[in-house]
Amino acid sequence: MPQSYTKALELWHRAGELGYSKAYFNIGYAYERGYGVEVDKEKTLYYYELAAIKGNVKARHNLGIMEGDAGNMDRAIKHYMIAVKGGGAYSLKRIQNMYIDGYAAKEDYTKALQAYQLYLGEIKSAQRDKAAAAQKDCRYY
Repeated sequence: MPQSYTKALELWHRAGELGYSKAYFNIGYAYERGYGVEVDKEKTLYYYELAAIKGNVKARHNLGIMEGDAGNMDRAIKHYMIAVKGGGAYSLKRIQNMYIDGYAAKEDYTKALQAYQLYLGEIKSAQRDKAAAAQKDCRYY
């Protein structure tokens, strides 16, 4: 089937209006990469914020990246911490690297590790452990 970013953007807007956070993430990503639209940093930020407000961990992580790139390390850490609490392993790694590079305090990294451990404890189940043991792609830890 032929791809149509115009149609995809239309459908993502409708899905976002219905509360699907990943749709807003996808719109932000399209504006970030120029998929079917002109690259637009302000619109990227806007749609990532909408997705993050609705609980999208990837959007929250990307907001952290954008803040870090802008030199706003405190704001980047705040975004990453929220993402870590939602299971964002990549955000945990970012905080670890920020600690190693001197941009985050040991306390920040400690809190991030604790938040991620709490998340893992909340999602732990025998069924997930069985799937993780059977297939590497199913690992959640």
